[in-house]
Parts: sequence; structure tokens; C-alpha cells
Amino acid sequence: MSQPDLSPPSLVQEAFARAPQALLLIDPVADRLLGANAAACQLLGGDSEALGAHPFSHRLGASLPLWVSFTDEALNRSPAWSDDLVVLDLKRQPRHVEVQAQALAGGRLLLTLVDRQKAEQRRARADLRRQHRRGQVGWERVEQVFERIERQNQLILGAAGEGIYGLDAEGRTTFANPAAERILGWSSEDMVGHDAHLLFHHTHADGSHFPVQQCPIHASFSDGQVHRVDDEVFWHKNGEAVPVEYTSTPIFEMGRLVGAVVLFRDISERKRAEQQLRDALAEVESLKQRLELENQYLQEEITAEINHREIVGESQAVAHLVRQIALVAPTDANVLISGESGTGKELIARAIHAGGARGGRPLIRVNCAAIPRDLFESEFFGHVKGAFTGAVNDRPGRFELADGGTLFLDEVGEIPLELQGKLLRVLQEQQFERVGDNRTRQVDVRVIAATNRELREMVEAGEFREDLYFRLNVFPIASVPLRERIEDVPLLARHFLLRACQKFNKPGVRIPPAQLEVLKRYPWPGNIRELENVIERQVIVAQGRQLAFDELSPAAGDERVAPTGQAFPPPRESAEPDLLTEHELSCRQRENALAALRASGGKVSGEGGAAERLGVKPTTLRSRLKAWGIAPRDYRAS
Repeated sequence: MSQPDLSPPSLVQEAFARAPQALLLIDPVADRLLGANAAACQLLGGDSEALGAHPFSHRLGASLPLWVSFTDEALNRSPAWSDDLVVLDLKRQPRHVEVQAQALAGGRLLLTLVDRQKAEQRRARADLRRQHRRGQVGWERVEQVFERIERQNQLILGAAGEGIYGLDAEGRTTFANPAAERILGWSSEDMVGHDAHLLFHHTHADGSHFPVQQCPIHASFSDGQVHRVDDEVFWHKNGEAVPVEYTSTPIFEMGRLVGAVVLFRDISERKRAEQQLRDALAEVESLKQRLELENQYLQEEITAEINHREIVGESQAVAHLVRQIALVAPTDANVLISGESGTGKELIARAIHAGGARGGRPLIRVNCAAIPRDLFESEFFGHVKGAFTGAVNDRPGRFELADGGTLFLDEVGEIPLELQGKLLRVLQEQQFERVGDNRTRQVDVRVIAATNRELREMVEAGEFREDLYFRLNVFPIASVPLRERIEDVPLLARHFLLRACQKFNKPGVRIPPAQLEVLKRYPWPGNIRELENVIERQVIVAQGRQLAFDELSPAAGDERVAPTGQAFPPPRESAEPDLLTEHELSCRQRENALAALRASGGKVSGEGGAAERLGVKPTTLRSRLKAWGIAPRDYRAS
């Protein structure tokens, strides 16, 4: 027979509701809270309806896996017990509890919860009562226990590496551990009883006043919350700012807010390490940009297929040039290379760079004629982010890239007059500042400059600084035009022919001796560059194995166009034209140039100038006039 029901349902429900232990009825499979008595509602901070509004797993937080294991044990081997579980109240605050579970019909569980903290307090009070009953001996033992606990607390406070100090509800310091004394420089006697905020937390890191109403530590006295700050400062007794991170935790006594305890850490080393890391990353980024730009310049040199060692020629002019390069290359002297366009000034600069101790570092080339006027300073010295519109990041200049190497200033006469002073300073002091930056940077740069203009005349005209001219012109080198070393034309022609055959995949092409004579008779106003272009063009159009240069001969026919773009004069009708010696031809050219100067009133370039009348480039005419000792200003109209 079944056991009779001795308790009416109403009595069972009342016993469940008024039980002193916290009781929960849950369905673990459906993850639902079916019921909670008054003690459980008080423990979890809400009524039964609020607690059951969400799945029961919402009350478990990070301890959900332990709860799953526990309920599985209770369902299979009831009853079950555990003291390492955590349940969250409605404010999401953790409650460490002892739990006993009893399996019921239908897969449900009856849970008994005991707040471990309150249980320990009850046990402590019970122990005290037992000690009281045992008499004075018991009380002495209790005092010894408390003294031992106090000593342990003092040892812990003394051994802690972080600073710890306490505050009462008025903000006065109640204690400070040795680490706090060491970090702040104040002794415990200096701090205890004094307002901590006024003593060492009164000012922000930038020196501005820090109102106590805004202090997160004092906020703990009003809101009862824990406040954590990662980057602030306390002030040392000597007046120095100490970067700290701290946690302010409120202290409650019998439910009343009585103060706070502050734990803080000196983060000076961490801040220094972070700054060093930022500096290192900035340096890495700067080096990365520099290497990228250097690689770009090196790639340009490779694609240009320039070999600085290929100074081809056997003439006296070339031999003299090679001797000059050998003399100046091992030094760090600045070099000024002058000469007409197309005479190989950059080739000379590369030979000087490669022959010196800086040959292992890059040769940075700057075409001064191709830089916009308002970007000269940025191109030379670099800029910082935000220095001007479009400066979206830091960028090193050409001087910085050439540090330890050589800077080749091509067409140096095109540098604006207002920038020449800054360039002179770098050459003199080896120092500069990026645009928009106040940091002075040191460089070690050798400068090689090149020009096809008469810098001395520009100095006299006030277009070029005299002191900069003398600074650049430490070792002058003249790049001889091809017409003055005409005996090198066959060697140069064969050299360019070999390169053109490889470039255009046309092996076996050659230049007949008669055609070499044609090349030697041509005046080459475009110099070596023109010769190279002529050879390449003939290799491209050649149908056989031999090249012909009929377009270079004035007898080739009416209106033949020379490589310079000017039309040759029509051939003379005489079957046997008069031949001129080289000296006679030079005298004829000189007389022709003088006639053009007289007709133009001493004007060399521009519309109606002598160069336009003669059909030559202004730079070519200036070079010839210099060689003849003719000053254009002597022919200017009065």
C-alpha cells in the first residue's frame, strides 16, 4: 500500500515558501526556474516572477559548465552537493553558494542554496559564543587569533609591490603601506590624517587644477562603485609627476559606506617602454620609406642602363677627363661639371661617385629643371605630415636619402634664388630641417653639381649666389663637346652600335668605314646623346647588315632634315664642292656667329636671338662663344 499523504497541499506550499533556507525548484532540461521561496528571492535580489522571466542559465554566468555537471550528477545520483558554484543575482553580482540538489519526479530538481559568506559569518559568531562560554582563556585565544591575523595583514601590506592606502569617508588617509611611501616620497606620518587628494592628487598631468568633485577616488564615497583608471598622475613629494594606474574600492561597514582603499602602481617604466616602442616604430617607418625611395632610385639607374665606367674615347680631352676624375674621386670635395647638353655630365658624376669611398652608398640624382618652384624645399629637405596641403605623411628629402653618399644636382642653375641660401647652409654645416619641422637633422653628403649654363654670368646678373657658386666650384670639370673630340666618334659609334644591336636583337649589323667618315664630318650639335640616338634609329630602320648615314651629309638632297630638327641647306650645284679644313670650318662658324650676334643686338636666346637665327640651341651657341672668347654683351645695342 502507498504511504498516506500526511500534509495537505497548502501546508506544503507554506513550508516551501517560509523555509529559512533558499529553495529553488528548477527544470534543468527546459532551463526554467519553476519556483523560488522568500529566502531565495532575498538572496537573488528579486521576486519569483522576475527570477523566472529568463532562462535559469542566465543566472549562472561563467560557472555554467559546473552547473551542467552538477545537475547531471543530481539527476543520476541524487542527492548531490557542491560548495564551489556561483549564481548571479538580478544585478549580475556573483553569489558564492553551497548547493544541495534533490531529484524530483519529471526530471525536476529541488535546490537548497546557502550563501557561503553568511554561513562563514554565522560559524565565526558561533565560534565566538563557544569561546565566550569557555571563559577568559578562550577570549585570550581569540585575541591571539586576531593579533596573528593583524600581523599577517601587516606583512602582506609590507610585502606588496603596489602602493596601498586607505581613506575615510572624508577623504583623509587612514593608512599607507611601505610601497606607497616609496612611490610617493611621503612618509606614513605625513599622509595619515591628511586629505590625500590635496596632498598628492591635486593636479592633472598638464598642470591644470584637478577638482576633487571630478576625482574617481572620491566618487567611490558617493556611488559605492569600484573605479579603475589606467593613466593618471600622483605627485611625488619633490614635485615630480608619477604616472600611475589605480583602483579605488569602497569599504562598507554594516551596510554603511565608511571609506575606500586605493591600490596603485607606478607605470613610469611602462610609459617609457611605450614611448621607446613608438619611437622605434617611427624610426622603422622612416627607414622603410628611405629604403623604398632608395630602391626606387636604384631601379631607375638599372632601367636606364647607365654604366658609369664606360667613358669611351682615346682623345686627349678624354684622357684629361679621366685624370681629373682619378684625382677628385677619392676626396669628398664638391665638384661642378659644366658643359653642353648631351656631353655626358651625369656619366662623369657617376664615375666620380663610384671611384670614392662613398661608392657603396647610393648616388641620388635631382633634376633641378624638372621640380616645380614651390616644391624645391620639400624635394631637397623633406617635410612632415601636415606641413602643407597634400602632405599626408612624413617624407624624407633628397639630402636625407643621400646621407653617407652623393647628391647629384643636375641643372643646378635652375634652383630658385630664394632657396640657394638654404642649400648653401646645408653645404656648409651639413644640417637642415624638414618643411614644417623644428628638429635639426645632421647629414654627411657629398655634392656633385652639373650645368649647361654659364653660372659666372648668372652671378654677375644677380641670378645665382656668388658664395654658393664658390662652394660648388671647388673642383671644376669641363665636359668637352663631341665636335672637340671628333676622333672619338668611331669608338663611340661602335660602342652604341653594340648596345643597340643587343637592345633591338639585331646581331651582325656594322658601320662601314666610309660611313664612319660621314659621322666624323658631322658637327654633332646634340653631342653624344645625338650620336647615340642616330645609331639607334639607323639600327631600327636598317634592312641589311650595314648602316648608312646619308641624312647627315649636306649633299644628300634638298630639305633633308638633320637629327637636330633643322633643315640642311640645298647642295651646291658645283660637281666638285670646295672642301674646308677643320680650322677653316671653325673660322667660318665664328664669323657666322658674330654676324648673328650683330643682327640680334647681342641677344643669344629667345625670339629673334642669335641661336634662333643660326638654328642651334642657345646652350650650344653659348658654349661656342665661350670657347672663342666672345662676350655677347659687347654686341648689345647701346
